[in-house]
This record gives sequence, C-alpha cells and structure tokens, in this order.
Amino acid sequence: MAIARNDTSILARWWWTVDHLTLFAIFILIIFGVLLSLSASPSVAERIGIDSLHFFRKQAAFAIPAMLIIIATSLLDIRSIRRLAVIMLGFSIIFLIMTLTIGAEIKGATRWVSIAGLTIQPSEFAKPAFAIVAAWMFSARRLGEDIPGYAISAGLYVIILTLFLMQPDVGQAIILTVIWASQFFLAGLPMILVFTLVFLAIFGFAMAYNFFPHVKARVDLFLDPMAGNSYQTERSMEAFMNGGIFGRGPGEGSIKDHIPDGHADFILAVAGEEFGLIFCLLIVAIYAFVILRGFIRVLNNNNLFVILAVTGLLVQFGLQALINMASTLNLIPTKGMTLPFISYGGSSLIAVALTIGMVLALTRTRAGGEI
Repeated sequence: MAIARNDTSILARWWWTVDHLTLFAIFILIIFGVLLSLSASPSVAERIGIDSLHFFRKQAAFAIPAMLIIIATSLLDIRSIRRLAVIMLGFSIIFLIMTLTIGAEIKGATRWVSIAGLTIQPSEFAKPAFAIVAAWMFSARRLGEDIPGYAISAGLYVIILTLFLMQPDVGQAIILTVIWASQFFLAGLPMILVFTLVFLAIFGFAMAYNFFPHVKARVDLFLDPMAGNSYQTERSMEAFMNGGIFGRGPGEGSIKDHIPDGHADFILAVAGEEFGLIFCLLIVAIYAFVILRGFIRVLNNNNLFVILAVTGLLVQFGLQALINMASTLNLIPTKGMTLPFISYGGSSLIAVALTIGMVLALTRTRAGGEI
C-alpha cells in the first residue's frame, strides 16, 4: 500500500502498526473456506433438494463482510475493544436465553435463534466477548482497582456455562472453561484453586457423560467403534486414505456425496480427499502460525489486560480448530464444531472474524501508555 510513514490518518496509523503477516494468513484461510465450500457443498445442497450452489453463495457472501469486520475491528483502540465486548456479551446472553424459548431445534439441540430472517448462533459471539470481559476483570483485580474482578468473571462464567449446557452444547462449554481457566491461571491463580479447578473439570466431564445421552453415545462410540454407528468418522478416514499426499483433484472426491456435514464439521475430510495431505498440512501450519504469531507479539506487551485478552482469544481460536481437526481424524469423540474460517456457517465466520479482529487490534504496535 502506498501509505507514507509520516501520514497521521487513522488508516495510515493502522497500516503501520497492525500485524500484516497475521492479516494475510487469515485472508488465505477465508479464501480456502470459500473454495472448499464450492467443492464440498453442492452435493449436500442437492441431497436436501435446494440449488446446488446455495451454500457456496452464502459462504462467499459472508466472506467479504468477514474481511471488512476484521479490518474494522482491528482499527479500534483498547477502550473501544472493551466496550464492544461488553455490548456483545450482553446481547449474546439475551440471545442465549432466547434460544431456550424460541430457538430452532436442530439434531436435538437448540443453539440457533432467527432474528429478522437471519439464523444466529449466540454461543459463537459469547466466547470472544467473554474472553475480553473476563480479562478486563482479572487485570482490574490484579492491578488493585476497586472492582471484585474475580467474582464478576466467575459469575459471568457460571451464567454462560449454564446457558451453554441447557442448549445443550458441551463442546462450547469446554472451550469457555479452558478460556476462563487459562486467563485465571495467568492472572495468578492460587495453587489451591488450580487443584480445585482440575477436580471440578474431571467431575464436570463425569456429569456430562452421565447426564447428556449424546455425550455418552459419542464417547462410547469413540472407545468402541462397534458400539454404534460410526459412519461419518469411517467415511472421513476413508477420504484421507483416498486423497493420499497430493489428492484426487478439485471436485474429484466422492466422500462428500455421503458425509452429511461435508461442507461444515467434516470439511477437512473433503480437503484431504481432493487436495491431499500437503494441503491439509498447509492449513494446519496457517493455524499454528496465527496462534504462535499472536503469542509472540503479546509477549512484548506489558499491559496485563492485553496479555490476558489475547491469550483467551487465541486459546478459543486454536482449541476450536484443534477440536474440529481431531474429530475429523477420529482422535477424539466427534463434536459438532466448525473449523474457523473454513467450515460453512455465517455466525461462525462473523464471530471468528470479530475474534481475530480483536487480536489484531490488541497486538498492534503502540506507544507506551497508549490505550
């Protein structure tokens, strides 16, 4: 871009302080998502009797706004990021409550709510908003401000966790828990609470296994594939074997004709069959680069809020990608979770765009004391 370093406009200051490499890597993931949607979604659309390019058009339509949201959010200063997170969290909690009353039930879960013709998954927006607000509360408490930061963050965690479990969405509850625990640990969690949280995590998993039938079924199926129908994971592994190192070629895969969620939760399997192992490793490398790059940049920051907030956002982003890829490769029990920026889904794409936009905003190079 032809922007002089002595230009003091908002755009110029953004351009010379934002992390260009992370921005470029994220845009590559979005482009990959659109291209893979073109390959994976037509067969899904035809099976349910709609236009073959329906999902591709929607994914492409959301890609441009997602890019603009990343740029717009990364322009914000720290105070504005906090305000945005508080507003997002407030609306997310309201919409999470609405899912329990007027939400559409899909596959036994009520995780979506329709607003003005748009279907929104509030949990996707609650996670990054919670990461920012919790980081704010933890940092305020550690810096001696007259705010009961630990109590507020714990209260918000319990409220959102309860709403997640009532949907039910155990996967999102796990991510929320890891976000909160990682920030609490970095903020100086006493060792007695470390052991307490570990015990509660084990107890929580046991409760989820016993009280949520779909969790029990998936864990049992993972431990003993003969205990039930492991059709999707079997087809997924078959896709990777068919693809080999270089893949069968764009559009040449056949597994997408048989996997119900080939354009969403199992899109990596379609990528593995059509583009091969090298392409999948490239996707993994881009995710790893974005996460490590974010941590490296935040290590040079002496603002406790920024450190905690970026940690929470990157943990959310990385853990979601890891869960999706591990489920696709049958390394963990299957979990209906999207692959950030690549799987089909408007709510997921916009929410992850906000997440990365916040990371870019918080890791911009700033003069000492600038907030």
